Amino acid sequence: GNPQEHSLRARLIQLHCTIKYYVEPLQAASDMAQNAYNSARTAGDVDNAMLSLVVYCMSHLFSIPDLVGLHKKMISFLYQMAKHKQIGVLIGTMAYFNTVTALIGNADSCGIDPSIGMKTHNEIYQIAEYTQNSLLLHHVTINQMYVDCYFRDYLSVAMLAEKYRMKTQKKRVMDFYFVFYQGIAAMCLARDTKQNKWRKIGEKCVKTMNQLLNYSTWNFENMLILLQAELNYLNGRIAIAEHSYLAAIVSAHEHKFDHEEALSFELYGIFLVENKKVAQGLQQLEKARDKYKLWGATKKADAVLEFINLVKKTMQPCGL
Repeated sequence: GNPQEHSLRARLIQLHCTIKYYVEPLQAASDMAQNAYNSARTAGDVDNAMLSLVVYCMSHLFSIPDLVGLHKKMISFLYQMAKHKQIGVLIGTMAYFNTVTALIGNADSCGIDPSIGMKTHNEIYQIAEYTQNSLLLHHVTINQMYVDCYFRDYLSVAMLAEKYRMKTQKKRVMDFYFVFYQGIAAMCLARDTKQNKWRKIGEKCVKTMNQLLNYSTWNFENMLILLQAELNYLNGRIAIAEHSYLAAIVSAHEHKFDHEEALSFELYGIFLVENKKVAQGLQQLEKARDKYKLWGATKKADAVLEFINLVKKTMQPCGL
């Protein structure tokens, strides 16, 4: 198309991807972001080209099962952003890069040139607070919640959520993941601590996710079912909980969210182990580990293996 068409396409990236996130399969947003980047570069629009790369990272991380491939691309993106002095998008992208490295297990940032000025999640959080940048605060909070939820640091997830809501009430496009991670964490904490405040938060998250289902069955069904499984388990409805875990696994698989399928296998496996079905639970945990490895989340897969070995070590032979 002509330069004006390319420029317009690039400027509409955020609006288009917001619609994609809530209506169409989330996986489609990555292609749209790639097209927007190409159009912005053709039009000479550096600002929107770099913004498109951030959107690409967001979409890819939450929907495409290729962490290793994304990791390599993000290194290139960070260099481009630094070269064009796009400091805002550079720091925001670092939050997503840190999440990928945490899941893969590359803590050294794979030799990124020090001139890029890589920041940790904590450093990005401090920048967001100091500058009162609510968008950056959203990026870093959702990413830290992502990592902590997958590594089962549920108290950290809950504290991040509480702190975030005290600082801003602004609505952001990725808030549905905030709801998902907060809900998982709250219901696990409710089971462990018996504190009613966590139950209430978990129930609220289920209700919110149920409302989101009206926008997109594809994007939100598996998340809702997994939250329902956790709530049923919390309420002692064991048979219904087991059915829900299985349904969440099927939904995530059908809708091509491999990382959430892995998470569903993992939480189902833990559920079975805790309900004295150890052999079945270990089978599900092995499936989770395999899925995490396929995703590229090597460090997370290793963490599941450690848990598997712990279960085998601590359970009596008769329990197996």
